[in-house]
Amino acid sequence: MLGLDFSKLQGNPLRAAWDRLHAVPGGKKLFSKAVGEIAPYTGTLGAEVTTLREGYCELELTPRRRLTNHLNSLHAVALMNLGEMCSGVAMMYMMPGNMRGIPTNLSMEYTKKARGVIRAVCEAPSVKNDGSSYAQEVEALLYDSSGDQVARFTALWQLSPKA
Repeated sequence: MLGLDFSKLQGNPLRAAWDRLHAVPGGKKLFSKAVGEIAPYTGTLGAEVTTLREGYCELELTPRRRLTNHLNSLHAVALMNLGEMCSGVAMMYMMPGNMRGIPTNLSMEYTKKARGVIRAVCEAPSVKNDGSSYAQEVEALLYDSSGDQVARFTALWQLSPKA
């Protein structure tokens, strides 16, 4: 749809796409939309990747009515989705081309009603590339515009060599 075919990019396609797009005007938005096309449910958030580098990802979610609950705050599942997107992009960016990963367990601790623009931050541990399969816990923290933490997301990733 957007004309960005990740499968044609060599090595780590997510890394290659970000490295090509992030510095050009509108590139971060285009990259974020492409991530949403690969993972359509995640794409319903409309979150934008603002910073991405080895072991670190930051996203921003601008609130929209369709993401809110009856308390006029962001819905719990929207926040969970944001945490998953943040940890997933962080992990996939540093994933060696011969490795793959999938989250096997997700959990969320909600600490405050989430209102306004929400920023998700993930500092992911390095991916071992020694030919073994292993589980890795990854955390993303979600903050409101005043800097207060609104939620803590944790994912257990199963990492393994590609078959």
